[in-house]
Amino acid sequence: MTETDVPIPRMKAHDRRELVIESATAVFGDYGYYGTTTDQIARAAGVSQPYVVRMFGTKEKLFVEVLERALVLLLGSFRRALANDDGQPLQRRLGLSYVGLLEHRGLLLSLMHAFVLGSDPVIGERARQGFLQVYEFLRTEAGMTSTEAGLFLAGGMLSNTMIGLRMTDMDSSDPIAHELLEACFPEKLEVVVELGDTYRPDPK
Repeated sequence: MTETDVPIPRMKAHDRRELVIESATAVFGDYGYYGTTTDQIARAAGVSQPYVVRMFGTKEKLFVEVLERALVLLLGSFRRALANDDGQPLQRRLGLSYVGLLEHRGLLLSLMHAFVLGSDPVIGERARQGFLQVYEFLRTEAGMTSTEAGLFLAGGMLSNTMIGLRMTDMDSSDPIAHELLEACFPEKLEVVVELGDTYRPDPK
């Protein structure tokens, strides 16, 4: 048997499911909940649109899966930063871990899209629960005061806004934009700009 004759193993159902959720995270992050179709997600994942529907049922259920995964990754990142006490202030460690989640394309923006869907009876309810989970982590596990937790969450929302606005596109051409970006990402601006160059949505 030659090397080209070796059969390529089929992807397991669990791995394919994770691939679809990861692809959906990127597409939802680019286009938002209402601007995304299951066909776009299928193309991004390299599967058929009927396959996505069979696997998740509806776009709403898939978005909730994306939200659940994003919250797990977010809280997991925070807990690792909390456990890794390297002498740096806790809020700095948590902030750097939050920015590090940009490596998961669309994750932070998918969270932001979820947080503005409060009127949706399904997504809104889960988004509220998720936001409170993060707040509870900051208060109980991280030991922040309510004021500190509120300011930390506000900083995170500002970071999301900068990412959603693609403010990094103006970093080199507008000194005011650069100043604001440096204020949001004082230690990670170069990384954020580099990642921003890869966040070019594909045409619909």
